[in-house]
Amino acid sequence: MKILSFLAACGMVLQAQVPFERLVGADSEPQNWLTYSGNFAGHQHSGLKQINPATVSKLQPKWMYQMRTTHKGESTPLVVDGVMYVTRSPNDVIALDAATGRKLWEFDYKLPAKVIVCCGQVNRGLAILGGHVFMSTVDAWVLALDARSGRLLWKTQMANYLDGYGSTSAPIVARDKLIVGMAGGEYGARGFIDGYDVATGKRAWRFYTTAGPDDPNAASWAGDSWKTGGATTWTTGAYDPELNLVYWGTGNPGPDYNGDVRKGDNLYSDSVVALDAATGKRKWHFQFTPHDMHDWDSNQTPVLFNAEFRGRQRKLLMQANRNAFFYLLDRETGEFLLARPYEKQTWAKEIDEQGRPVRLPGTLPTEAGVAVWPAATGGTNWYSPSYSPEQKLLYVATREEGEVFYRAAAPYSPGNYFLGGEHKPVPGEFPTGAIRAISPLTGEIVWTHKLLTPPWAGVMATAGGLVFGGTNEGNFFALDGATGKDLWHFPTGDKITANPISYGVDGKQYVAIVAGDVLISFGLEQ
Repeated sequence: MKILSFLAACGMVLQAQVPFERLVGADSEPQNWLTYSGNFAGHQHSGLKQINPATVSKLQPKWMYQMRTTHKGESTPLVVDGVMYVTRSPNDVIALDAATGRKLWEFDYKLPAKVIVCCGQVNRGLAILGGHVFMSTVDAWVLALDARSGRLLWKTQMANYLDGYGSTSAPIVARDKLIVGMAGGEYGARGFIDGYDVATGKRAWRFYTTAGPDDPNAASWAGDSWKTGGATTWTTGAYDPELNLVYWGTGNPGPDYNGDVRKGDNLYSDSVVALDAATGKRKWHFQFTPHDMHDWDSNQTPVLFNAEFRGRQRKLLMQANRNAFFYLLDRETGEFLLARPYEKQTWAKEIDEQGRPVRLPGTLPTEAGVAVWPAATGGTNWYSPSYSPEQKLLYVATREEGEVFYRAAAPYSPGNYFLGGEHKPVPGEFPTGAIRAISPLTGEIVWTHKLLTPPWAGVMATAGGLVFGGTNEGNFFALDGATGKDLWHFPTGDKITANPISYGVDGKQYVAIVAGDVLISFGLEQ
């Protein structure tokens, strides 16, 4: 109550009432950023136009908030009616005045002494519904907080973190269900996607992403290898409220680089699965890289859109996959429609008419090592792409890098690495990066903006005709969405490993990004 009284004295009482209908209609209120991707369709797009090619040169920092963390800053904030909610890695939540950066409340989460994570103790974002803010944690819990005060409302354990389980991604709200993914594939965890009751935190359903004996695709795993098969779900998916289907990408099978102990296609690893949000039942799946031995997770956020394709209107799903191919699917049926490489790749001759890759010989890991493109980090990675309904283009931050892949023995021990090999840089190669604009109905590259090094930051398109992104060198930039021309940039002073967002307060548009451990909000000169 003291917090609320303080806010009222400052002229800001947090209403934080976000019914499900507001989430469905998120595009109609572009001054807010109501879901991880801005909308359920994974567009990572802002409908605001005040900042555009004619005005972007006047963009300057308006406020900064010191996150004070030694962990990577990968968070994408939410903005609701002038209040910004952001996670500070590993698992703190902070509410800020979105116009000034003034802190309104803070929730500090205490982790156990030893947390097992492969790639940093990070959190990428939140979900909101009604007056609740939701977060998952690196020690495998799901939390609900009061959006007005930060008070803990409920807490539910997903799995035992000592066995390598965790969660780093933002959840999705699907009516009365909270959909949550998990991490831990490097430790032999068995992947799953959970649905929780938003009011109580009680688990409503679980879909396992390695097909066990009760699954029709159990034969895609040799023996009991499904028990430690990975296929984790560590990046946020997308959701179609009309179909009530949630679309979620899955990670690589375990062990990563030695497939001898897990013969078969290893479903549903390296796939996108379409699940009934009410029950968790699988409607369809599509596997991008069967029997993966290069660590090419398919966790990239699926992007949903509607368009005419081959003579009829369709509900479509597209993904720039880590294996360096762009894919287009029918999201009602899972039908494969097309695939085309968007980055350098040397492992597949083609993708056949059924969507299955035709592997080139001599590209699987060996004890001596084999050089293959893309690297284990892929043609792109976890960070968000962006779709512009105005330009009808998909923007992707891409990585041009190969690696030498090695195979080794793969003994399993709970809570320890379960890799079956390793990967190293290609001698003499200097990896680079790019922002690429892809035509969704053909896979054609429309334009390319080169980057000095492979990026770890996502992109955001705006109705103002801009594409924002960031670099390892700390450069935050804006490109012309139609041509890729560099229009504006700002040196943040630290590596950018997050997704940008845009929002509005009192008729003024802002663009925000986490750079290092600082959250920066930009606006136009007055």
